[in-house]
Amino acid sequence: MDPRTVGPVLLGTPVGLASGLDEPICGLLREQTPRAVSERAFEQDQRAFAQFIKPDMGEAESAGLNGKDLGSKIASEPQEGNVEYKLMLVDPTEERLQHLTTQLQWRVLEGQGEAIYAIGVEDDGTCTGITDEQLLSSLATLEKMAKAAGCEMSLIRRQQALKGWCAEVLVRQLASHGNFIDMRIAIVGNVDSGKSTIVGVLTSGKLDNGRGLARSSVFRHRHELESGRTSSITQHIMGINASGQIVNYNNVHQMTNNEIVRESSKVVTFIDLAGHERYIKTTVYGMTGCVPDYTMVVVGANMGVQRMTREHLGVALALKCPTFFVVTKVDMCPEHVLKETLDELAKIIKAPGIRKIPLVIKNEKDVITCAKSMGHDARISPIFLVSSVTGQQLDLMRMFCNLLPAQKTQGADLDAPAELHIDDTFHVAGVGTVVAGTLLKGQISLKSNLMLGPDTTGKFYPIQIKSIMNKTMSVTSCRAGHSVTLAVKKVKRNQIRKGMIVCEESLNAKSCMRFTAEVMVLHHPTTIGPNYQPVVHSLTVRQACRVASLDRDCIRTGDRALVTFEFMFRPEYLILGARLIFREGRTKGIGRVTNIHYPDGTTASLDPEPVTPAATPKPPQLVSRANSSSLEGGEQRVE
Repeated sequence: MDPRTVGPVLLGTPVGLASGLDEPICGLLREQTPRAVSERAFEQDQRAFAQFIKPDMGEAESAGLNGKDLGSKIASEPQEGNVEYKLMLVDPTEERLQHLTTQLQWRVLEGQGEAIYAIGVEDDGTCTGITDEQLLSSLATLEKMAKAAGCEMSLIRRQQALKGWCAEVLVRQLASHGNFIDMRIAIVGNVDSGKSTIVGVLTSGKLDNGRGLARSSVFRHRHELESGRTSSITQHIMGINASGQIVNYNNVHQMTNNEIVRESSKVVTFIDLAGHERYIKTTVYGMTGCVPDYTMVVVGANMGVQRMTREHLGVALALKCPTFFVVTKVDMCPEHVLKETLDELAKIIKAPGIRKIPLVIKNEKDVITCAKSMGHDARISPIFLVSSVTGQQLDLMRMFCNLLPAQKTQGADLDAPAELHIDDTFHVAGVGTVVAGTLLKGQISLKSNLMLGPDTTGKFYPIQIKSIMNKTMSVTSCRAGHSVTLAVKKVKRNQIRKGMIVCEESLNAKSCMRFTAEVMVLHHPTTIGPNYQPVVHSLTVRQACRVASLDRDCIRTGDRALVTFEFMFRPEYLILGARLIFREGRTKGIGRVTNIHYPDGTTASLDPEPVTPAATPKPPQLVSRANSSSLEGGEQRVE
C-alpha cells in the first residue's frame, strides 16, 4: 500500500466487525483470518465506482472496500456529531439538494472539518442496502453536495447488506487559510525506546538507518545530538489533505511547516517529550501544558516495560488522555522476548484502574475498530508493532492518525470569552516578544481586547497583539483547540512566564493563592499531612504548593481526600474542574480543582463527588513500588 494513502471509516461500524475484542491475551500474536472479499462484485463494478475512490489507492486497499455480510443493524443515527445516515440520495429536487447541502455543512462543522456518511442505512441503524444503480446515483449526489459545501468526498468501503449495498463515505473540508483540524499527540516512554526516531520517520517519510538518522531532524539542541536523548519539548507536524494523502511526502524537497499547513485539511502535531528520569518535570509539563488529544506510549521491544514507562502511563491516565501503545525495534528483537514484552504490556492494560482491552494491530480492520473506540469510549488499547528501519506497520500508523478525531476541538465553546494558556515565550529579532500556547475557549483576532496575567501581584493588564501565527502560518484569527503564537506589543519577555494566560476582558479573570482539590494518593512511602510541599501541575501552571489543610488528620497511599493547597511564591489562574498532578520527584497523586479561594474573600465552587473513605477502592499502582533490590535488578511490580 502506498504510504501516502490512509483511509477513514464509518464510526457506526457494527460491534460484530470488531476483530479480536474477545480474544484472550495469549492469542495476541496469533495470525487472524483475512477478511473475505467479493471479487466478482468488485470486478463488475470496478469501473463504475472508480471515480469515487481515491486515485492513489493501492490495489490491496481498494479491494478491501468491498466486503460481505454487513451486520443487519448498527447504532442509531446520533442527533449530534459528524455521522449521518442516508438510505439513498437519488435525483433530489433543487430545494431538497439545497437542504441536504446545508445539513452536510452542519455535520462537517460538528466534526470540526470532517463528516462520515453512511449510504443505504436507515436512521434507526438498519442496514437495508440499495442497488448498484441507486448507490452510484447517491454517490454522485453526495459529491455534488460536497463540492457545493467546499469539501471533498471519497468512498471508503462498500459492503453487502440485507437488500443490496451499503457504502461508507468520508467528507472532509478542503484546505483553507488557517482553517484546519488540529490534533496533538504526546509521545512518551522510557529513554532509548525510539520516540524521536519514530517521530522523524512519520514526519519525513524516510526510514531510519539504525544509527540515528531519523532522530537527527527532530532534536533541538547539540547535546541531544551527541547523547541521542531528548531533554526538551519539541513539536513536529504531519499534514493530511482532504483526500487522505500525507502532505509531507508529496514533494521532492523537504517542505517547510508553512507549506505543509497551507495544503493540509488536518494537521497532526507530534509532541516529542523526554524519557529520562532527570527530565520528568519537563515531560509532565508537556503532557499537562500542551493539552494533547492522545498519548502515544512507546515501548522498546527488547527493553520491555520500564519504570519510567509506568510513570508516564500513570500521568496520561491521571489526565484522562486516551492512550495507545507502539512497540518499536521489532526487527532486532527475538520472538520470545517480543512475546514477553507484549504479555507484560497486556497485563498492565488489563490491570484494575485501567481495565481496557489490548489489541495487537494486524490489519486495516483492526485499525478501523481501534480508531472508532478511541474516538468514543476508548475501551480498546491498540498496540502497534513497528520498525523504523524496515517500515513495518508504519502505513497502519499513518492510517490510524488520519482516522482519529481531534478530542480537544470537539465541543469547544467558540462563543465563550477567549482564554489562551501560555506554555512558552520567545524573543524574535525584528518582531519582539512572542507567546505560544493553546486556545481552550473562544476566538482571538487582531482586533480583540485582550488581557495578560496574572503577574507576580496577581493582576491582569491590557495588551495589544501585532500578529497571530498558527503552525508558522500568519493568520488574522484563531479559534478554540488551536495552538498558536501571538506577537505582543510593548511587553518585555521577562514580564511573561509560563502559566500566565491571555484572555478577553469580558472573562473577568482572577488569580488565587489558595484552592481546594479532591485528590487521590497514588504512592507515598509515609503519610501526607499539613505543610507537605509537593509541586502541582495543572494545565500550564507549575509551582510548589503547601498543604494548608485536609478533611482528616493525614492521608496515605490509596486514600482520597479534600485538600486545600496554597501556592508558595505567586498567585496563579486556575480553572474549576481542571485536573492536576502533584509530585515530589516521582508522581505522588492526582486530583481535580473543586474550590478556588480568591483574595477578596469569595470562593468559586464545583460540587465534588461525595468522598467515602471506607468504600474507596485501592487505586492502580502505576508508579512501581519497588524495594532497593528490585530497583537494582530492573524488575517492577504493578498491582
